[in-house]
Amino acid sequence: MTSMSKPGECSIVTVERQITAVVKAVVPMAEIPDAQRSSRRKIDAALKSLDVGPVGASCTLWRPSADGRLDMEPGVVVSHAFEPVGDVVASALPAGRVARFLLVGPFDGLPGAWQTLFAWCAKEGLKPAGINWEIYGDMSDDPTRQETWVHALLA
Repeated sequence: MTSMSKPGECSIVTVERQITAVVKAVVPMAEIPDAQRSSRRKIDAALKSLDVGPVGASCTLWRPSADGRLDMEPGVVVSHAFEPVGDVVASALPAGRVARFLLVGPFDGLPGAWQTLFAWCAKEGLKPAGINWEIYGDMSDDPTRQETWVHALLA
């Protein structure tokens, strides 16, 4: 993904729809890390039997919840839709105008990255549509170098 933004800066970009292979889950906030790991194991196992072309970046689409649970879709970008294999189903990251922020550092910085992005949207008079996602860069042996793009679809 190309960008003119630098780490720590918010920007608005237009993105294309991307097909994903995901496991859909609604989990309590405290269980997100375990749900991510479990979902990713299922996806890795299913990808071996799916003919989805080259596999792209790992991602997680999520929607806000009102009851302390997160409606999420951990997954990976794939080249085309497919028939479900167990809990792994085809979904998509949406196309459209998004607010975006690049977090450089470990995953425990994600709550702060989202707070920064949503505060910037409010300051700029932008209205998030309630569909958000993260795209994870190559995993680094040094967590301080990990890159995660956070996206909020705009209404």
